[in-house]
Amino acid sequence: MSKLIYILNGPNLNLLGQREPEIYGSATLADVETSCAALAGELGLRTRFLQSNAEHQIIDWVHEAREDGAGIIINPAAFSHTSIAVLDALKMYDGPVIEVHISNVHQRERFRHHSYVSYRSDGVIAGLGTHGYELALRHLARLLG
Repeated sequence: MSKLIYILNGPNLNLLGQREPEIYGSATLADVETSCAALAGELGLRTRFLQSNAEHQIIDWVHEAREDGAGIIINPAAFSHTSIAVLDALKMYDGPVIEVHISNVHQRERFRHHSYVSYRSDGVIAGLGTHGYELALRHLARLLG
C-alpha cells in the first residue's frame, strides 16, 4: 500500500488564486491539490489534502496523521507566526515534516520572518510559488524511499 502524505493548509488559503495574486499567483488551492495528487501517484504516494481557517482543525489533522501519515507537508499560513499549539502538535508527530510558503516570507513584513512551525520542520520551502508543494512531495518521497 502506498504511503499517505498529509498536506495541510492554514487560514485564507481557501482564497488562493483570488487573494493578492501579485504575491500568491493565480493558481487555486484546487489546482494545487490536483497537481499534488497527480505527482503523488507518480511517486507511489497518496495524499490527504486539507485546508482550514481554524487552528484547532489543523491540530486535529496533525493528531490524525500520527496514526496513518508517513509525512506531513504544511503551509501553516499566518499560524506560522502565532501558533505554539500547532508547533506542539507537530512535535508529537514522528514522521518528516516539510513547511511550505508560497511567498518568500523573508521579503515581506518583519513579523513574517519568524515561524514557530520551523522549529519542528525537517525542511522549509519558501518563495517558489505553488511549485513548492511539488518539491516538498518529491523530497518526502526521497526521505521515505
